[in-house]
Amino acid sequence: MKNNAGSIEKIPNDCDSPSEKSGSDAGQKLQHSGFHLKKELGLLDGSAIIFGIIVGAGIFVSPKGVLIGAGSPGLALIIWISCGVLSLVGALCYAELGTMIPKSGGDYAYIYASLGKLPAFLFLWVALLIIVPTGNAVLALTFSSYILQPFYPECDPPELGVRLLSGVVICLLTAVNCYNVKWAARITDGFAVMKLIALAVIIVAGIFVMATDGLGNFSQPFEETNMDAGKIALAFYSGLFSFAGWNYLNFVTEEIKDPFKNLPRAIWISLPLVTIVYTLANLAYFVVLSKAEILNSNAVAVTFGDELLGVMSWIMPAFVASSTFGALNGNIFAPSRLVFTGAREGQLPKALALINVHTYTPIPALLFLAMLSILMLTVKDVYTMINYIAFSEALAWAACTLGLLILRWKQPNAVRPIKINIIFPIIFLIICIFLLIMPMFENAASEIGVAVAIVLSGIPVYFIFIYWENKPRWLRQVSAIDTDRYYMCGFLRYPEVYRPLLAEDIPESSFTSITPVFPVDVEDIRTID
Repeated sequence: MKNNAGSIEKIPNDCDSPSEKSGSDAGQKLQHSGFHLKKELGLLDGSAIIFGIIVGAGIFVSPKGVLIGAGSPGLALIIWISCGVLSLVGALCYAELGTMIPKSGGDYAYIYASLGKLPAFLFLWVALLIIVPTGNAVLALTFSSYILQPFYPECDPPELGVRLLSGVVICLLTAVNCYNVKWAARITDGFAVMKLIALAVIIVAGIFVMATDGLGNFSQPFEETNMDAGKIALAFYSGLFSFAGWNYLNFVTEEIKDPFKNLPRAIWISLPLVTIVYTLANLAYFVVLSKAEILNSNAVAVTFGDELLGVMSWIMPAFVASSTFGALNGNIFAPSRLVFTGAREGQLPKALALINVHTYTPIPALLFLAMLSILMLTVKDVYTMINYIAFSEALAWAACTLGLLILRWKQPNAVRPIKINIIFPIIFLIICIFLLIMPMFENAASEIGVAVAIVLSGIPVYFIFIYWENKPRWLRQVSAIDTDRYYMCGFLRYPEVYRPLLAEDIPESSFTSITPVFPVDVEDIRTID
């Protein structure tokens, strides 16, 4: 079956769960029969996806959070560089997992393979409840605030207008991602270039000031340095929030051309570039702005522009808006593959594992995430959830790294196209544990407690809706995870548009001869073949 983009490849039937595989099968554990995602992303696309997702609103806003925790500009710069190195080490650990387990879904697929179904579901639970929709909402709101700011020079844009525009942007980018993977990648590519221009303005302006006036406000970089471990950990939270997305390329491993080569190359190109750019941008901030000016600013880049660019200061809100637009596109593109993979493994409604045979994109998964993201726009205080996101991501990184070490121990002879020195995952795991524990001793303890509660709340959901096989019929009927009715109805009513991954297992004549009445019972559907 072909379209103008090419053909979809069939792969052998292999429905065994990852936990039941061994040896080199870990890399093939999640393969299924039927249709799968096309390999359309090259090295440039992969590098731009990482850069485009990472460089979002963070570098224009987060320096304040890092400085609050660090206490001094000097330590803040060290933390920024350390966040870059930590992200690079983490990305290399993920590259080993991504090439050993060449499967879309990223963290979810790796936790599933190494730690089992329950930990994988808990990651999926937290990602869908907190990480992805909250991140999308923050990016969309940031974009809308800054794109509207020039129209309201004397006051803040109206809150309702900001939220409505945010919803429109989420819908627009979701539609683009539904229609064509290449279009989505080109949007990320294009706005990555605009972000480079924006950051170049900041960096060049900072260098000009240093060349003409010296170090300025950076003359005493380590004055009032904070040595409290808990506050330093919170400073890392803000810094890592700006680096968030370094693992997103692993979510689309199935769509990368020659992933064994292009995945690590994309990491080595993008992350050092991001670290250098972030360090130089922060140095420019610290030279031009005083510590008090940074701490009193809600958008450091805008304050920087007002201080230095004069009548051209309007370009900074435009740059911030462009940056967040590209980052939001990447955040919509990559996590949809996480939903797709979770549905394919039976931990989400099976309808979310459908692929459109005309566009070769997981449209149901994209629409599902768009609805959750729009729902998050109704929450006014989304910024207090940044610590939830940081804690949840650090927990996922720790779980994946622990899984890597477990696979090294249990499957020493498994095929690993990329294999890093064992010291790197050990160091990365220790740092993740530090980031999880130390903030609990600070004011953020209550926020971390809420994040822990959300993680633990997924346990009863898992045992009731997934683990419990002999559920009463009424529970199966109301369970969006266990029932097949949405999945089969979409397939039966629109056989020319959608195909499930196991399409060839059921004769096509069975579908065209049946007119389903919604909802369809599971028992009725199972009599089709």
